[in-house]
Formats: sequence, structure tokens, C-alpha cells
Amino acid sequence: MLTREILKAVRQIELRTRHLVNDVFSGEYHSVFKGRGMEFAEVREYQYGDDFRSIDWNVTARYAHPYVKVLEEERELTVMLAVDVSRSTAFGSVRKFKSEIAAEISALLSFAAIKNNDKVGLLLFTDRVERFIPPRKGTSHGLRVIREVLYNQPQSTQTDLKTGIEFLLKGLKRRAIVFLISDFIDENFERSLRILNRKHDVITIHLIDRRDEEIPDLGLLKMQDAETGREMWLDTSASDFRQQYSEMVRQRRQEFYQSAQQMDLDIIPIDTALSYVDPLVAFFKMRERRWR
Repeated sequence: MLTREILKAVRQIELRTRHLVNDVFSGEYHSVFKGRGMEFAEVREYQYGDDFRSIDWNVTARYAHPYVKVLEEERELTVMLAVDVSRSTAFGSVRKFKSEIAAEISALLSFAAIKNNDKVGLLLFTDRVERFIPPRKGTSHGLRVIREVLYNQPQSTQTDLKTGIEFLLKGLKRRAIVFLISDFIDENFERSLRILNRKHDVITIHLIDRRDEEIPDLGLLKMQDAETGREMWLDTSASDFRQQYSEMVRQRRQEFYQSAQQMDLDIIPIDTALSYVDPLVAFFKMRERRWR
């Protein structure tokens, strides 16, 4: 049974994201993401200017008059939301946790898909598969997706992006649009991501917090790794240490972005200190221009 608090929270996030879908993304989702191809709709009599290659010769022979096949885009899409729910996403130093932003973005994309009569599914993962909901249509299904993103309790704390990616490689039988939402604090997942991007339309949403790469000067601190639980003492007053740490994080991010560029992979950076709406709108507009 759902508690009243959970229902209220789901309702609030539904109202916020529905407003964005209706007012901000109206029409853009449909134009950005194309269907799987063309399917037969009907036949009609040949008209001047029609492509002769579209003539249906069987119908033409039957009626002794040229008829052409009319095709239309096969619109139904499958959208898969793959969300990293490891402990590092339960962090945010300014406005919201990464996990909260991931939930709102998931809701936004879910309702955009449902509004366009597409299927939407959900994969929650850490270093294991925490929850998998197969793609389906319908508003009630979309609300279930939101509920799971908001209130699923992961069994593990650690991250293994490769595990989530390879689950999708095995589990998605038909081409899908995959939104991979994570802070990407991990290694050795690029090869699997490259293969996934060849088989599906993959968009990575990179959750970033300024404290991921900037350690403040707070003197001697006892720090704990959120995922492993390992503790250590760090002298944050040492400027050399803070600078080396920042450079290391920025270098890792740059290497990931360069790798993504090589594999023609879209990345949407989302800063936890800022609104996620503008980067998403910019991405949709960029993809729309690309299709023209």
C-alpha cells in the first residue's frame, strides 16, 4: 500500500513535470525522436508527380489503372530510462541532490513519452540491477516509474556502470531511445557504452555538483567514501592537494567527453546548482536542427 506521503510527493512531481512537458517541450519531443521506419498505410490512385517507385503493381494489374502505396512513419518508440542510484548520487551541495534531479528528469521524459503514445521503461542500477520495469504505455505506468525512481531503496551503495549498460544490451531486443542518467564517477565502462550506442539511440545525462571537483579549505577533516564506507583524514588547508584533486577530476571528465565525442554520443551536463530545464531545452533544439 502506498502511504499518503508518497502519493503526495508523486503528485507534486507529476504536476511540475507535466507543466514542463505541456509548455516547454510541446511538439519538440515528436520532432526530435523519429520512429523506427515507414509502414504501409493504404493505396490510392496514382496522381501526377507521384514517385513511380511507389506504384503497387499488384493492385494496378487488378484494376488496370495505376495505384501507389501510401506509407507513414511508424511512430511508436521505446524510451528506456537507465538511472544510477548508487550512493554518490545521494549528494548535492547547493539546491538538490543528484538523485532528486534524476527523479524529476525521469518524470519529465516519462510523461513526454507517454503523451506521444510511446512506451517507457525503467532500469535502476548500482553495481547490480536494483529494479527493472519493462516498457509499457499509459499514465498509470508513468506514475509507477516516477514512484520507483523516488522511493526505491537500493541494496548496494557502489557503482558499476558497465553492469547497467550490459543489462540493457541483453534486455532490449528492439531499438530504443536510452537516457542514461548518472554522475559517471566510475571507470572501464566506455567500451560497453560504445556498443550500446551502436544498437540504440543513447543520450547520457551527466549529473554534476561543484563539490565533485572542488574541496573547500576546512582544515583537517575526516572524510568517508559514500560508496565504499572507507574513511581517511585529509588536510584540506593544503592548496596543492586541493588543486591536484580538482585537476584529476576535470581530466577524468574531459577524457569521458572526448570518448563520447569519438563514439558520436550525446551528453547533457546537468549542474545541481542550476535549473535542469535550460540544458534539456538546448539539447532538444540541437537534436531538432540535426534532423533537418
